[in-house]
Amino acid sequence: MELRVLEYFLAVAREQNISRAAEYLHLTQPTLSRQLKDLEGEFGKQLLVRGKRKVTLTDDGVRFRKMAEEIVSLAKRAEIEMRTSAQTLAGDVYIGTGESIAVGNIVRVADSIQKEYPGVHFHFTSGDSADLADRLDKGLFDFCIMYGDIDRSKYEYVELPYREQWALLMKRNSALAQKERLQTSDLWDVPLILSRQVLSAPRFFKWIGREPNELKITNTHNLIYVGKLMVESGMGYVLTLDGLVNTAGTDLCFKSIEPPLYLNLSIVWKKYRTQSKAAEKFIAAVLSQIGS
Repeated sequence: MELRVLEYFLAVAREQNISRAAEYLHLTQPTLSRQLKDLEGEFGKQLLVRGKRKVTLTDDGVRFRKMAEEIVSLAKRAEIEMRTSAQTLAGDVYIGTGESIAVGNIVRVADSIQKEYPGVHFHFTSGDSADLADRLDKGLFDFCIMYGDIDRSKYEYVELPYREQWALLMKRNSALAQKERLQTSDLWDVPLILSRQVLSAPRFFKWIGREPNELKITNTHNLIYVGKLMVESGMGYVLTLDGLVNTAGTDLCFKSIEPPLYLNLSIVWKKYRTQSKAAEKFIAAVLSQIGS
């Protein structure tokens, strides 16, 4: 299995048409078709369904596409890092992050580095903890910004001097918005919208005082933007971190909950991983400008 063949496969998956993919790759259509057939033969699996006008992926093709994307991405990163001169600070730094207003401070660190070293480029990707950890483990991220407890057997980390509080996002005219103070018991009988990662957090439900099946969890979301749209549509209340949504000038508001529950924030990287010069500069700047 050659890297260039993986790139051929990804081009066909993206274009959904062998002729267009061949044109993009500057190959003849028969050559591209033969390479794809050889790839399928190598695995003994059909990866593509070839229709008259459109090429689609089989279930095996969908799984292979994700793996191929990861392999090609890692290969390109390795090539860039090896070609970068030791005397020149340049390269790409990949950072996965959960949703947090504190991430703005990390971005400002990145900005300060880029102003001094224009050849350094930062790539931020948002996601939930499970997705971020998976990509960090596969080497697709240099760092992740995560909440809560960190697995010390797998990761090095620095706890950042920020903590964020859980709060309830709601419409200003909702019943709970009229209450002066909210208790965790106020969450027991209202339609809740939670992020996916919260569903596997025992500490979270211990704080609420109810098991997931005892609550009215009507919807879930991955990123808070969609959760905000759900609240605006009247689908329920979003339990999230205070301040993640700018409610100024909207019909939404946050309410804090008693007793409060806080989450700590850390910047995390894989143990025993050799970092690029750009990544080393970044973490040094985080420690210098933000501290622990």
